[in-house]
Formats: sequence, C-alpha cells, structure tokens
Amino acid sequence: MRGVRSTSASAAPSRLESTWPAMLSRPVMSRSVRSGAAMGAILAADHPLPDDPSPGRLCLYVRSGRMCVVAGCAWWPDVRGGRKCVAGCRAGANTALMTVSASPRLLRPRALRPGDLVVIAALSGPLPSAYERNVEQTVAVLQGMGFRVRRAPLLQVGRQRWWSAAAPAEIAAELNGLLRDPEVRAIVASDGGQTVFGYLDLIDFEAIRADPKPILGYSDISLLHLVLHARTGLVGFHADMAVPGFGGHWQAAPAARRAELEKLYARLLTDTAAIGALPASPSWECWRPGRVQGPLIGGVINRIALVQATPFAVPLERFDGAVLFWEELGGHASYVWSYLQVMRHSGILDRIAGMVVGIPRDIAGLDESPLAEIVLDVLGDRDIPVLGNVEIGHAGPNLPMPVGIRADLDAQQRTLSLLDPAVAR
Repeated sequence: MRGVRSTSASAAPSRLESTWPAMLSRPVMSRSVRSGAAMGAILAADHPLPDDPSPGRLCLYVRSGRMCVVAGCAWWPDVRGGRKCVAGCRAGANTALMTVSASPRLLRPRALRPGDLVVIAALSGPLPSAYERNVEQTVAVLQGMGFRVRRAPLLQVGRQRWWSAAAPAEIAAELNGLLRDPEVRAIVASDGGQTVFGYLDLIDFEAIRADPKPILGYSDISLLHLVLHARTGLVGFHADMAVPGFGGHWQAAPAARRAELEKLYARLLTDTAAIGALPASPSWECWRPGRVQGPLIGGVINRIALVQATPFAVPLERFDGAVLFWEELGGHASYVWSYLQVMRHSGILDRIAGMVVGIPRDIAGLDESPLAEIVLDVLGDRDIPVLGNVEIGHAGPNLPMPVGIRADLDAQQRTLSLLDPAVAR
C-alpha cells in the first residue's frame, strides 16, 4: 500500500468489514512515511495483529472507504462500527492517524460513435456576447466530426452570477443531469473561470462510475479532471473547449494545423487504439533530457497546488511514476515558483517521473526569470526529463492530454506519445 497521509484522529469510522484480519496480513510498504516511528508501525502490519493488543501496537479501522492506521496508541477496531481504546487512553496529540487510499482503476468512457450527442455546457464562467460566435463555431467543428450537438440551458448570453454562469449549485445540478442522461455521450465546457471549487462537493460521482463520459476542457475545468480522476478513475480530457479553443484558436490556426487537430480529436474520442505520437512543433524545448513512460496527470498549475489543501486532494500515489503536465495564465513568475514549491513540499515532485510544461501566457516577470530556469531551480537534483513550451492550455490550440493515460516522454528528442486509448468499446 502506498500514499499514506495524515488526517484527523477524531473522525468516527464506519462499520469495519469482517475481512480486516486478511487485509492486515498483507505486507505494507510506503516511501511516503517520513517518520521512523510511523514507518515502524506501518511495517508492523506485515503480520496479523493479536486478538488482545497492547498499548503502542498498530491498530486499524475503515473510515469512508479507506483503511486507516493508528500508531502510537492502542486503538482497536470495533466491528460494531465504532472504535475503542483497549488501553483506556484517548487519541491525543502524539497519536498518528494515517489513511491509506485505494486508488480506483482507470475508468475509460465509451468511444463515441457517429450521431452521438455532445453537449456544450457552462461548467464555470459565463458567456459574454462577444464569445457567442465562438460557441456557434464550436457547434460546427463538432458537427464536422460527425456528432449531434446541443447547448445546455445555462449556456446563455448575459446569464451571470458574479464571475460565474450561475450559482455553483445550479451548475452542479445541470452537470449531474448531463452525467445521468444516457443520451448525452460527451460534455464540452464552454469556458474556464473560477467556479469549479464551489461545487466539487455536489458532484454525483456514482453517475460517473455508472456511465463514464468524456468531459473536455482546461483552465478551471482541469480541477474537475483532477478530482474526478482521483475519486472515480475517470480519464480526464484536458483539451480545447468552446471559448477560445474550438471557436477561437482553431479558427485562427493554419488550415493544415486545423485539419491535423480535427483528425486528432476525432480519433481521441472515437478510436479504441492508441493515438501514438502527438504532433510536435518548433516551440518544444528540452529543458532536461531523458525518456520515461508513465500516466499523464496535471492541469493549470494553480489548481494542482490549491486542490491539495481540500478534502478533494489528489492522493500522492496518483503521482507515482507519472508524467506531470502543467501550464499557467496570468500572474507573476514568482507565483509559478511558489506553486512549484508547494508541489515540492507536498512530495509530488519526488514521485513524478517526468514533466511537460505548457507555453506560458501573460505571465509577468519571465524576462528577468525565464520559466525554464524557475522549473529547474525548484527541481534541483531531481533527475527527470522536462519538455517545455508545449501547446497545452491557454496558449492553444490545445494538444489533448488525457489524464490517466500512459505517455512516452522523450525530452531530448522532443517527442510525446500517447501509449493507450482514452476511450473503450
């Protein structure tokens, strides 16, 4: 088991499964436990616990679907659904409670077919009148791929609540309705924004597990990808959306590039074979050489950092051996440095195998502090390949980065390939 992280020692556990002795008999190892005492407690789970534990022994219970370990105290599972301390003590400040998350298996959506319904939805920001044309052009792009297209009701010019298309509860209700509707086979975000954090606790995760669908978008939508992937295993389609992607960047791209992207996106959504090499461009740069393979995970860097401070944090084991991709819009170069430091302190940078960095957009201070130097400064002696200035995110048009899908990254050769399909039959 991997990915042990601290949590509150006072939370009440749910009913313990009767199979806990068998779980305890499995060897347990974790590289993420820094405390020697905690490591000893974890390794004590190599053997079943005795029927009558004594103070200081390892104890285990199940809470919220996770296996929890209490070290430094004699807490013991109570099969009636609670927990008790056989030594008569209370879980105090010195009690270390650790949670071992069981990562869900990769959940691929069903491949789209000609005539399937794709819905464009306002999952975050509003639709200004100036961008109505972008939505109309997005409809044409998706229809050109062979799909039926519909606009969700909240996607209306002039509809707005503060900086959002609607209140978080309204957006969540519409998203959940789309997730539960069997006719809807994919959802394309209209735009990014600052709203997804407001409805993470309102998402119907069971609807996703029951009928996984591609959700396309980046920026604020990358937060949705991270959380849905962490909670359900859903492949997240970090890719273009209506504004300014399909309806803006695509329209301004040279005809050959647009044709290349249309073919790539159609294959991504419909083909159950691996995509292979993504189309490279002269902007790609090798910032640190090397070649690795691992699952893709990432998004806009501020969301990667901020989500780790919430109950929806991505378990650290999701970063083990992964190819981390990220990009950023706006702010200052120092902000990027700080977000990378957050990932360093949280252990993310110690776990990843490689990194892909998107083309920065509207970030002040990069003339004095080039992005490559900032990245390598924070990485220090971590010898992982880094490929920079890749078209992912706000610089667009976007190359799709399906979260959870294995990729082959060769920074020196400046290549990036998708080794597995993003959809299933």
